[in-house]
Amino acid sequence: MSLIYTWFSTCVTIFYFKVVSVSPLMKATLKYLTGIAGPSGYGSKTTADEVAQDCLSSMPTSHQLTAIVTGATSGIGAETARVLAKRGVRVVIPARNLRKAEKVKESIQRESPEAEIIILEIDLSSFASIQRCCSEFLSLGLPLHILINNAGKYSQKLEFSEDKIELTFATNYLGHFLLTEMLLGKMVETASQSCIQGRIVNVSSVIHNWVDRKHFCFSKLLSPKSYNGTRAYAQSKLANILHAKELARQLKARKANVTINAVHPGIVKTGIIRDYRGFITDSLYFMASKLLKSTSQGAATTCYVALSPQTAGLSGKYFADCNESRCSALANEEAEARKLWKQTRALIHRRFLVPVGQNVKGSSTN
Repeated sequence: MSLIYTWFSTCVTIFYFKVVSVSPLMKATLKYLTGIAGPSGYGSKTTADEVAQDCLSSMPTSHQLTAIVTGATSGIGAETARVLAKRGVRVVIPARNLRKAEKVKESIQRESPEAEIIILEIDLSSFASIQRCCSEFLSLGLPLHILINNAGKYSQKLEFSEDKIELTFATNYLGHFLLTEMLLGKMVETASQSCIQGRIVNVSSVIHNWVDRKHFCFSKLLSPKSYNGTRAYAQSKLANILHAKELARQLKARKANVTINAVHPGIVKTGIIRDYRGFITDSLYFMASKLLKSTSQGAATTCYVALSPQTAGLSGKYFADCNESRCSALANEEAEARKLWKQTRALIHRRFLVPVGQNVKGSSTN
């Protein structure tokens, strides 16, 4: 069986190089299926373990990194936390379900007894909860080198947060926006003191391409009159990219030694689709299993952007399969990114009296 698979992969690889140059879409698809490495030396089949080993093996042990990983109680978030901790990174897991977080911690420490895991309580859909979590983290007096905004919420039905905001948008975008704002000062300070560049990673999705301009209206994102779960999820992931684009511009203007990028982890069967359980879904996943990434492959791009020397200095970019990639035209619009930023900051300040934009010394809120 392995011989047949090897023969098939070889044939596909030859076809990729000899025939498909006329079709960029087909070329990209075959590149994904065969795992052909891109300019970074990695591809769709690369695992998070491989990336972390390459990137952290040469780092002096005296420079322990501290990383916050949201959504680390399952899926690619848990794998990201495991891989980072295995390589000596101190990992902070903010979690709504503390019992699940403890289980992840125990699992990581069984594999890596020396791993340092800190658990904090957070509900990313609640601004008050985010403020409490950030205050608790800052009170620990720890540095912060890496912030991975990984947590994702998908809801088939219309739900609202305690702040009366549509739940998917509140969790996936607004929650991570506020978390980043409240921790940015610590990241800039850490980067300045340690001379190690800070890295922020927004986990987005290729599904952001589905969003068209007429549906991307801030007030409707907060409280939609008609609701579609897939569209709401796609809109939140577009907002994650726009957030990265605008914050990258601001950080560059301030000459802060912190970068922010967005990543598409690939299509992985994780808890994000738990609401779609059923015979049809399971059957489709069985048939498409060769197209899906493993959890470790799904976490690879996040680890690459967060750790690799190759991504040093890159900011406001979009990555897939551990290589810089193209996002949608709407996601690339600087004016759209700036408008969303201003609307978000105004909402937070007006409704929740959060002093955003004051966590970075000398920062500008323009």
